[in-house]
Amino acid sequence: MNPYDLNPRFKAQYDLNNQEFSISGIMRPQSIDELAPSIAVLKDSIEHVRGVLYVNIKRLTQMNNTAFQTFSRVLIDACRARTDLKFVIITSSVAGWMTKKFGRLSGLEPNIAVEQYDSAFYPGQSFLEEGGFIPILRTQTKMTWRHERTILPRHGMQSGIVMADICCGIGDFAVLVQKEFQPSRIVALDHSRSSLAYARSVAAAFYIRGIEYTYGDASEMLLDEGQFDLVTCRHSLQVFDKPELILKELFRICKPGGRVYITNEKNSHCLGEPRADSIQWTYNEVAKLWAYFKMDIELGPKSRRYLAEAGFEDIRVESFMVTNQDGDPQDFADVVAAWENVYAGEMAAKRGDPPAFIRRFRQGFQDHIFAALHPKGYAGWPIWAASGRKPL
Repeated sequence: MNPYDLNPRFKAQYDLNNQEFSISGIMRPQSIDELAPSIAVLKDSIEHVRGVLYVNIKRLTQMNNTAFQTFSRVLIDACRARTDLKFVIITSSVAGWMTKKFGRLSGLEPNIAVEQYDSAFYPGQSFLEEGGFIPILRTQTKMTWRHERTILPRHGMQSGIVMADICCGIGDFAVLVQKEFQPSRIVALDHSRSSLAYARSVAAAFYIRGIEYTYGDASEMLLDEGQFDLVTCRHSLQVFDKPELILKELFRICKPGGRVYITNEKNSHCLGEPRADSIQWTYNEVAKLWAYFKMDIELGPKSRRYLAEAGFEDIRVESFMVTNQDGDPQDFADVVAAWENVYAGEMAAKRGDPPAFIRRFRQGFQDHIFAALHPKGYAGWPIWAASGRKPL
């Protein structure tokens, strides 16, 4: 996502992951020239999108006729130039004028639909699993993708390869890879049928081809050995009590000379300022909580050892810090809020933690959110990316 601060009153941006162009703020230009940067973002979005472009105006509080007519003309012209493209304009029930005003466009062009926002509208909002964690997984991928798109070529990613994405979850990483690098084939495997159904729906909506979503157990995959140039497994080894079994399978399906790419975290290194002490205490406790359930959210720096013990050579390890400076700080805050709900809610309750502990545990997450949104604050979440080559 590349935000453009167009004016103190409004902002336009494009989210590649969700194929969503959004406008927020107060848009009351005195001349069309004031809209030039935002129109450029919209036109660039239209040029690169496939299938459906979502136009999100939920946070647009005011819009005069100059802005409405200018944006409407771009959308109508695009419909006539590209009959393969559909637009869905997302309005808010809070501002009733949106639906009425933009509803006129759907009467002019059949490829423009106007949807008032609610939980049934968009798959990322309506599809629920594990307490509704799916939408936040998309936000996490959006945040890490800014770094990984640069990192991946150093770990074997290139155009035309045959790739497997194991423990693919909701499938958004595979979609981004297909768009950016265009492998000849991607097999994306996960053990969750509902996540795979979601992934297939997103790929279909965005007209993505070349991804085969398949159900399977990562520790015993029904995939032939030695068939993939690159095998990826992101944020997944850390949730298994025996990650070496997963790595054994990743090694097996990788071609000799191919690479296996993994990402994992070290949550105790999450940081923030101000309120650093509270934040540090909570993330140290997150590591202990995961260990109680036989998971290792500290696995990131151990990646080199795991890859070496699995038989890989030419092992490459690097780390990056996802921060509140990567795009919209609210995205970072939303991710932390989701962590709080799961870790200080479901997991801590299941472990039987007392109320006093949970209150302090939650406070650290809330302080991390405070740091992320503070105008002078800094909040970070570290990720380790590593890969190894299967010997010839």
